[in-house]
Amino acid sequence: MQFTTKIPIQKSSFPIDYDSKIMLLGSCFAENMGEKFAYFKFQTTTNPFGIIFNAVSLEKLIRRTVENRTFTENDIFYHNDLWHCYEVHSELSIPDKEEFLSNLNSILESTNKQISSLTHCIITLGTSWVYRNNETNEIVANCHKVPQKNFTKELLSLSQTEESLKSIVSLVHSVNPNCNFIFTVSPVRHIKDGFVENTLSKAHLVAAIHKTITHHPSPITYFPAYEIMMDELRDYRFYAEDMLHPNQTAIDYIWIQFFENYISESVFGLMNEICSIQKGLQHRPFNPNTESHLKFLEHLNLKIEQIKEKLPQISF
Repeated sequence: MQFTTKIPIQKSSFPIDYDSKIMLLGSCFAENMGEKFAYFKFQTTTNPFGIIFNAVSLEKLIRRTVENRTFTENDIFYHNDLWHCYEVHSELSIPDKEEFLSNLNSILESTNKQISSLTHCIITLGTSWVYRNNETNEIVANCHKVPQKNFTKELLSLSQTEESLKSIVSLVHSVNPNCNFIFTVSPVRHIKDGFVENTLSKAHLVAAIHKTITHHPSPITYFPAYEIMMDELRDYRFYAEDMLHPNQTAIDYIWIQFFENYISESVFGLMNEICSIQKGLQHRPFNPNTESHLKFLEHLNLKIEQIKEKLPQISF
Protein backbone atom coordinates (compact mmCIF):
# COMPACT_ATOMS: atom_id res chain seq x y z
CA MET A 1 0.00 0.00 0.00
CA GLN A 2 1.34 3.45 -0.95
CA PHE A 3 0.58 6.49 1.18
CA THR A 4 1.91 9.09 -1.27
CA THR A 5 1.60 9.77 -4.98
CA LYS A 6 5.04 9.30 -6.50
CA ILE A 7 6.38 11.94 -8.87
CA PRO A 8 7.64 10.17 -12.02
CA ILE A 9 11.21 11.15 -12.93
CA GLN A 10 12.81 10.21 -16.23
CA LYS A 11 16.36 8.92 -15.99
CA SER A 12 18.93 11.29 -17.38
CA SER A 13 20.47 10.49 -20.74
CA PHE A 14 23.65 12.33 -19.66
CA PRO A 15 24.26 10.99 -16.13
CA ILE A 16 26.79 12.50 -13.73
CA ASP A 17 29.89 10.55 -12.70
CA TYR A 18 33.23 11.36 -11.06
CA ASP A 19 34.66 12.73 -14.30
CA SER A 20 31.81 15.25 -14.50
CA LYS A 21 32.40 18.92 -13.73
CA ILE A 22 29.33 20.43 -12.13
CA MET A 23 28.24 23.96 -11.27
CA LEU A 24 25.16 24.66 -9.17
CA LEU A 25 23.64 28.12 -9.32
CA GLY A 26 20.59 29.79 -7.80
CA SER A 27 18.64 29.71 -4.56
CA CYS A 28 19.48 28.30 -1.14
CA PHE A 29 18.23 24.89 -2.31
CA ALA A 30 21.16 24.88 -4.77
CA GLU A 31 23.33 25.13 -1.66
CA ASN A 32 21.57 22.08 -0.14
CA MET A 33 22.25 20.05 -3.28
CA GLY A 34 25.79 21.38 -3.49
CA GLU A 35 26.51 20.14 0.03
CA LYS A 36 25.41 16.65 -1.03
CA PHE A 37 27.69 16.70 -4.08
CA ALA A 38 30.57 17.94 -1.91
CA TYR A 39 29.94 15.21 0.70
CA PHE A 40 30.27 12.54 -2.00
CA LYS A 41 33.35 14.31 -3.43
CA PHE A 42 32.10 15.16 -6.89
CA GLN A 43 33.89 17.93 -8.81
CA THR A 44 31.47 20.69 -7.91
CA THR A 45 31.27 24.48 -7.60
CA THR A 46 28.24 25.99 -5.86
CA ASN A 47 27.11 29.62 -6.15
CA PRO A 48 30.51 31.30 -6.59
CA PHE A 49 28.78 34.71 -6.33
CA GLY A 50 26.49 33.61 -3.50
CA ILE A 51 22.79 32.77 -3.49
CA ILE A 52 20.87 34.29 -6.42
CA PHE A 53 17.09 33.87 -6.46
CA ASN A 54 15.91 35.17 -9.84
CA ALA A 55 16.64 34.37 -13.48
CA VAL A 56 17.45 37.93 -14.60
CA SER A 57 20.21 38.33 -12.00
CA LEU A 58 21.62 34.91 -12.89
CA GLU A 59 21.69 35.87 -16.56
CA LYS A 60 23.48 39.14 -15.74
CA LEU A 61 26.21 37.32 -13.79
CA ILE A 62 26.66 34.59 -16.40
CA ARG A 63 26.89 37.20 -19.17
CA ARG A 64 29.53 39.12 -17.21
CA THR A 65 31.42 35.87 -16.55
CA VAL A 66 31.31 34.52 -20.12
CA GLU A 67 32.31 37.93 -21.53
CA ASN A 68 34.97 38.20 -18.79
CA ARG A 69 33.84 41.75 -18.03
CA THR A 70 35.61 42.73 -14.82
CA PHE A 71 33.96 44.51 -11.90
CA THR A 72 34.92 48.18 -11.48
CA GLU A 73 34.29 50.93 -8.94
CA ASN A 74 31.08 51.75 -10.81
CA ASP A 75 29.67 48.34 -9.88
CA ILE A 76 30.09 48.65 -6.10
CA PHE A 77 28.85 50.93 -3.31
CA TYR A 78 29.43 51.58 0.40
CA HIS A 79 26.65 51.00 2.94
CA ASN A 80 26.59 50.16 6.65
CA ASP A 81 30.39 50.00 6.90
CA LEU A 82 30.73 47.48 4.06
CA TRP A 83 31.33 47.49 0.30
CA HIS A 84 28.58 45.78 -1.66
CA CYS A 85 27.62 44.92 -5.22
CA TYR A 86 23.99 44.67 -6.31
CA GLU A 87 24.86 41.76 -8.62
CA VAL A 88 26.09 39.41 -5.86
CA HIS A 89 25.09 38.17 -2.42
CA SER A 90 25.86 39.99 0.83
CA GLU A 91 28.08 37.14 2.02
CA LEU A 92 30.80 38.56 -0.24
CA SER A 93 30.58 42.11 1.20
CA ILE A 94 33.60 43.33 3.20
CA PRO A 95 34.92 46.65 4.65
CA ASP A 96 37.93 47.02 2.32
CA LYS A 97 37.13 48.45 -1.13
CA GLU A 98 40.21 47.25 -3.03
CA GLU A 99 40.05 43.80 -1.50
CA PHE A 100 36.35 43.55 -2.38
CA LEU A 101 36.97 44.39 -6.03
CA SER A 102 39.91 42.01 -6.13
CA ASN A 103 37.81 39.20 -4.65
CA LEU A 104 34.97 39.77 -7.13
CA ASN A 105 37.31 39.70 -10.11
CA SER A 106 39.15 36.65 -8.80
CA ILE A 107 35.82 34.80 -8.55
CA LEU A 108 34.92 36.07 -12.01
CA GLU A 109 38.15 34.74 -13.50
CA SER A 110 37.90 31.29 -11.90
CA THR A 111 34.20 30.97 -12.81
CA ASN A 112 34.98 31.91 -16.42
CA LYS A 113 37.48 29.03 -16.62
CA GLN A 114 35.07 26.61 -14.96
CA ILE A 115 32.19 27.41 -17.31
CA SER A 116 34.38 26.52 -20.29
CA SER A 117 34.88 22.98 -18.99
CA LEU A 118 31.51 22.20 -17.36
CA THR A 119 29.67 18.99 -18.18
CA HIS A 120 26.60 19.91 -16.10
CA CYS A 121 25.06 23.18 -14.96
CA ILE A 122 22.28 22.81 -12.37
CA ILE A 123 20.15 25.94 -11.92
CA THR A 124 17.59 26.26 -9.12
CA LEU A 125 15.23 29.20 -9.43
CA GLY A 126 13.73 30.59 -6.22
CA THR A 127 11.27 33.32 -7.14
CA SER A 128 9.84 35.53 -9.89
CA TRP A 129 9.58 38.48 -7.50
CA VAL A 130 12.42 40.97 -7.95
CA TYR A 131 13.50 44.41 -6.77
CA ARG A 132 14.40 47.13 -9.26
CA ASN A 133 16.80 49.90 -8.23
CA ASN A 134 14.92 53.18 -8.75
CA GLU A 135 18.12 55.10 -9.49
CA THR A 136 19.60 52.77 -12.14
CA ASN A 137 16.39 50.97 -13.23
CA GLU A 138 18.33 47.71 -12.90
CA ILE A 139 17.01 44.52 -11.23
CA VAL A 140 19.22 43.65 -8.27
CA ALA A 141 20.24 40.22 -6.98
CA ASN A 142 20.33 41.45 -3.39
CA CYS A 143 19.19 44.67 -1.69
CA HIS A 144 21.95 44.55 0.98
CA LYS A 145 19.60 46.11 3.57
CA VAL A 146 19.45 49.36 1.62
CA PRO A 147 16.13 51.13 2.50
CA GLN A 148 13.07 49.70 0.72
CA LYS A 149 12.15 53.12 -0.68
CA ASN A 150 15.10 52.83 -3.09
CA PHE A 151 13.52 49.88 -4.89
CA THR A 152 10.35 48.95 -6.73
CA LYS A 153 9.10 45.40 -6.25
CA GLU A 154 7.77 43.64 -9.34
CA LEU A 155 6.87 40.22 -10.66
CA LEU A 156 8.89 38.96 -13.62
CA SER A 157 6.59 37.88 -16.42
CA LEU A 158 6.78 34.38 -17.82
CA SER A 159 8.38 35.75 -21.00
CA GLN A 160 11.01 37.75 -19.05
CA THR A 161 12.13 34.65 -17.16
CA GLU A 162 12.04 32.55 -20.33
CA GLU A 163 14.23 35.05 -22.19
CA SER A 164 16.76 35.08 -19.35
CA LEU A 165 16.91 31.27 -19.25
CA LYS A 166 17.37 31.06 -23.03
CA SER A 167 20.15 33.65 -22.77
CA ILE A 168 21.86 31.68 -20.00
CA VAL A 169 21.86 28.53 -22.13
CA SER A 170 23.08 30.41 -25.22
CA LEU A 171 25.83 32.24 -23.31
CA VAL A 172 27.23 29.06 -21.77
CA HIS A 173 26.95 27.15 -25.06
CA SER A 174 28.83 29.93 -26.84
CA VAL A 175 31.97 28.87 -24.94
CA ASN A 176 30.99 25.31 -24.03
CA PRO A 177 28.51 23.67 -26.42
CA ASN A 178 28.71 20.34 -24.56
CA CYS A 179 27.36 21.62 -21.24
CA ASN A 180 24.13 19.93 -20.12
CA PHE A 181 21.57 21.89 -18.09
CA ILE A 182 19.33 20.69 -15.29
CA PHE A 183 16.71 23.23 -14.22
CA THR A 184 14.67 22.97 -11.06
CA VAL A 185 12.44 25.16 -8.90
CA SER A 186 13.28 25.60 -5.23
CA PRO A 187 10.85 23.91 -2.82
CA VAL A 188 11.32 26.81 -0.38
CA ARG A 189 8.11 28.85 -0.09
CA HIS A 190 8.61 32.63 -0.22
CA ILE A 191 5.64 33.46 2.00
CA LYS A 192 6.90 36.98 2.72
CA ASP A 193 5.62 37.78 -0.79
CA GLY A 194 2.18 36.38 0.14
CA PHE A 195 0.65 32.91 -0.21
CA VAL A 196 -1.10 33.50 -3.54
CA GLU A 197 1.83 35.60 -4.75
CA ASN A 198 4.25 32.75 -3.99
CA THR A 199 2.12 30.31 -6.00
CA LEU A 200 1.99 32.75 -8.91
CA SER A 201 5.75 33.24 -8.70
CA LYS A 202 6.48 29.50 -8.78
CA ALA A 203 4.00 28.99 -11.63
CA HIS A 204 5.88 31.55 -13.74
CA LEU A 205 9.16 29.74 -13.03
CA VAL A 206 7.81 26.28 -13.91
CA ALA A 207 6.16 27.54 -17.10
CA ALA A 208 9.26 29.48 -18.21
CA ILE A 209 11.55 26.49 -17.65
CA HIS A 210 9.31 24.19 -19.69
CA LYS A 211 9.04 26.71 -22.52
CA THR A 212 12.85 26.94 -22.50
CA ILE A 213 13.14 23.16 -22.65
CA THR A 214 10.80 23.16 -25.66
CA HIS A 215 13.13 25.67 -27.34
CA HIS A 216 16.33 23.72 -26.41
CA PRO A 217 15.09 20.12 -25.97
CA SER A 218 18.32 18.12 -26.08
CA PRO A 219 20.70 19.54 -23.45
CA ILE A 220 18.09 20.57 -20.85
CA THR A 221 16.01 18.56 -18.38
CA TYR A 222 13.73 19.47 -15.49
CA PHE A 223 14.12 17.91 -12.05
CA PRO A 224 10.86 18.25 -10.05
CA ALA A 225 12.22 19.21 -6.61
CA TYR A 226 9.32 21.61 -6.01
CA GLU A 227 6.73 19.03 -7.03
CA ILE A 228 8.28 16.35 -4.80
CA MET A 229 8.08 18.71 -1.82
CA MET A 230 4.53 19.83 -2.57
CA ASP A 231 3.13 16.38 -3.34
CA GLU A 232 5.17 13.44 -2.04
CA LEU A 233 6.19 15.36 1.10
CA ARG A 234 2.98 17.32 1.69
CA ASP A 235 3.27 17.29 5.47
CA TYR A 236 4.68 19.88 7.88
CA ARG A 237 6.91 17.24 9.49
CA PHE A 238 9.12 17.66 6.42
CA TYR A 239 9.64 21.37 7.06
CA ALA A 240 12.12 23.20 9.26
CA GLU A 241 10.92 25.22 12.25
CA ASP A 242 10.04 28.19 10.05
CA MET A 243 7.55 25.96 8.16
CA LEU A 244 8.95 27.33 4.89
CA HIS A 245 12.24 25.52 4.24
CA PRO A 246 12.52 21.74 3.76
CA ASN A 247 14.15 20.08 6.76
CA GLN A 248 17.08 17.65 6.53
CA THR A 249 14.79 14.65 6.06
CA ALA A 250 13.14 16.32 3.07
CA ILE A 251 16.49 17.42 1.61
CA ASP A 252 17.82 13.86 1.95
CA TYR A 253 14.69 12.44 0.30
CA ILE A 254 14.85 14.85 -2.66
CA TRP A 255 18.58 14.15 -3.03
CA ILE A 256 17.87 10.40 -3.23
CA GLN A 257 15.36 11.04 -6.03
CA PHE A 258 17.99 13.10 -7.80
CA PHE A 259 20.93 10.74 -7.57
CA GLU A 260 18.86 7.68 -8.50
CA ASN A 261 17.95 9.36 -11.78
CA TYR A 262 20.77 11.80 -12.58
CA ILE A 263 23.90 10.04 -11.33
CA SER A 264 25.41 7.10 -13.18
CA GLU A 265 24.76 3.75 -11.52
CA SER A 266 28.40 2.90 -12.30
CA VAL A 267 29.53 5.17 -9.42
CA PHE A 268 27.01 4.06 -6.77
CA GLY A 269 29.63 1.71 -5.29
CA LEU A 270 32.21 4.53 -5.07
CA MET A 271 29.62 6.77 -3.44
CA ASN A 272 29.00 4.11 -0.77
CA GLU A 273 32.75 3.80 -0.12
CA ILE A 274 33.11 7.59 0.21
CA CYS A 275 30.07 7.74 2.49
CA SER A 276 31.68 5.11 4.71
CA ILE A 277 34.88 7.17 4.89
CA GLN A 278 32.95 10.37 5.67
CA LYS A 279 31.14 8.64 8.54
CA GLY A 280 34.46 7.35 9.82
CA LEU A 281 36.01 10.83 9.72
CA GLN A 282 33.05 12.21 11.69
CA HIS A 283 33.42 9.54 14.39
CA ARG A 284 34.55 10.96 17.76
CA PRO A 285 35.84 8.26 20.13
CA PHE A 286 35.57 8.44 23.92
CA ASN A 287 39.10 7.00 24.23
CA PRO A 288 41.18 8.04 21.20
CA ASN A 289 44.40 6.34 22.37
CA THR A 290 43.04 2.80 22.59
CA GLU A 291 44.47 0.09 20.35
CA SER A 292 41.09 -0.55 18.77
CA HIS A 293 40.70 3.10 17.76
CA LEU A 294 44.23 3.25 16.34
CA LYS A 295 43.41 0.19 14.22
CA PHE A 296 40.19 1.89 13.14
CA LEU A 297 42.18 4.94 11.98
CA GLU A 298 44.70 2.75 10.17
CA HIS A 299 41.89 0.97 8.33
CA LEU A 300 40.23 4.31 7.53
CA ASN A 301 43.47 5.73 6.08
CA LEU A 302 43.84 2.59 3.96
CA LYS A 303 40.34 3.12 2.52
CA ILE A 304 41.17 6.79 1.79
CA GLU A 305 44.34 5.80 -0.09
CA GLN A 306 42.40 3.23 -2.12
CA ILE A 307 39.84 5.88 -3.10
CA LYS A 308 42.62 8.33 -4.03
CA GLU A 309 44.13 5.75 -6.34
CA LYS A 310 40.83 5.57 -8.23
CA LEU A 311 40.05 9.31 -7.97
CA PRO A 312 43.29 11.36 -7.58
CA GLN A 313 41.35 14.66 -7.53
CA ILE A 314 39.68 13.77 -4.23
CA SER A 315 40.90 15.02 -0.86
CA PHE A 316 39.43 14.35 2.58
